[in-house]
Amino acid sequence: MILYLHGFRSSPDSKKATQLRDALVARGRGEDFACPQLPASPRAAIALAQRALERVPRDSVRLIGSSLGGYYATFLAERIGCRAVLLNPAIRPYDDLRGYLGTQPVYFSDATIDMKPEYLDELAALDTPRITRPERYFLVAATGDELIDWRTMVAKYAGCRQRVIAGSDHSISDFANYLDEVLAFCGMA
Repeated sequence: MILYLHGFRSSPDSKKATQLRDALVARGRGEDFACPQLPASPRAAIALAQRALERVPRDSVRLIGSSLGGYYATFLAERIGCRAVLLNPAIRPYDDLRGYLGTQPVYFSDATIDMKPEYLDELAALDTPRITRPERYFLVAATGDELIDWRTMVAKYAGCRQRVIAGSDHSISDFANYLDEVLAFCGMA
């Protein structure tokens, strides 16, 4: 089962989530994909992800996280012991999101979220300073990411499988080019 964790202000209707869902449906594995709408509170987002995994055998869990979802996926993978694909993952969101406090629009939706100052502390509490088993991780980092320096991603996930994309952007607009490699790492090629 793949649990996709979207990024800050994103949704289950994001381009990458839709591409993954469609690819698994085409492979007859649509029931093996979940992508919940994550709440603004990091504590609540982690609790929601954990509930989504309650009835799934741990050895079949695969996480894919984009941006802030990559930060969450790292936290969860370390606790669960599963594989995780990290797509331009946030490294220090408790610092990076300080400028986004207050009401924020949600992409691909008419909804909004309220980013509260205490959420920065919740993010800091989820920090995973060290990866214990690098072989469980696959980092996809774009050098053209306009929000997160790809070098910090590469350094954080040193020793992990890595695909550094020359160019692209934070949303990895050309994700379709890497979809098969991501699904192969998840055992769903």
